[in-house]
Amino acid sequence: MIEITILLLVVLAAAAVGALLKRRDGKLRTSDTGAQDVSARTDLLASIGADNSGPAVLHFSADWCGPCAAVRRVVAGVTEELSGSPRPPLDIEVDIDAEPALAKELNVLSLPTTFVFDVEGRERFRISGVPKSADLRTALEPLTVG
Repeated sequence: MIEITILLLVVLAAAAVGALLKRRDGKLRTSDTGAQDVSARTDLLASIGADNSGPAVLHFSADWCGPCAAVRRVVAGVTEELSGSPRPPLDIEVDIDAEPALAKELNVLSLPTTFVFDVEGRERFRISGVPKSADLRTALEPLTVG
């Protein structure tokens, strides 16, 4: 009987941890822009096309990542909606297998991971999982005004 009780407790603990992780998935998190060293990232970001011409949505993906296709659709839809803005956002997709140095610099630990950078190249938001289009649009709109 004690084995069943222990098994039940382990299953309940795993379910609680899973529920907490699921709740966090796709949530927009504000990044601490004050503590960042932008100069260390500038060359890596420039090598993939983030060139300070406007805000950028950078999303890491891989061929083997299933949810990355959903991120691709969400980001493409939001950047298309904001393409008429004074500073239209860039949509930059990076294969994590092709750019491991950038993934390490940005501390990417899971796929999909999406970043929102402002015009100066500072990380403003980070999203783990598939972002909600309304949240992504809300984060990008203030960055696209002239």
